[in-house]
Amino acid sequence: MKGVVFTLLNELVEEKFGMDAWEAALDGSDPPLDGVYTAAGTYPDKELFALVGQLSNLSQVPVNTLVHTFGQFMLGKLALLYPGFFSSASTAKEFVRSVDNVIHVEVKKLYPQAELPSITYEDPGPDALVMIYQSPRKLCYLAEGLIDGTAKYYGTEIQQQQTRCVHNGDDHCRFELQFGDSI
Repeated sequence: MKGVVFTLLNELVEEKFGMDAWEAALDGSDPPLDGVYTAAGTYPDKELFALVGQLSNLSQVPVNTLVHTFGQFMLGKLALLYPGFFSSASTAKEFVRSVDNVIHVEVKKLYPQAELPSITYEDPGPDALVMIYQSPRKLCYLAEGLIDGTAKYYGTEIQQQQTRCVHNGDDHCRFELQFGDSI
């Protein structure tokens, strides 16, 4: 997993729970290199999962809720770090549609070793989109948070319903999105 994910998680934890919580999560998960992460580095997925598990234990917040919250937080930070990805889409739907065929393509150019989820789309109408997410990481709760962060960034409502999920035994996650009025 790319280091930017770890550095953003660090920011979120310090902002929401304080520096002591981040240190306690590091102590409890015992990562190699003492949890020193750089944005450009690459780290084993299990380190992220161990940190989130420790944070859940410490905060008494369920893992899926933490990961969803992290997705919302991450979207806002990525918009600041990579504004070009956001300025090229004028609506939330356009942005969501650009994730796999624009953003992930650019990520692969920058980080050829990056392991990205597979995302495909169905477009049933002007205010709807179906996003099919497949990843061995099973981070669909992160995707939910990223979608909610997208709604906030674009100032619009996105209602999402996950009708299939790998956590329920399906081979992929299916997000049915409805784009609403500006908020």
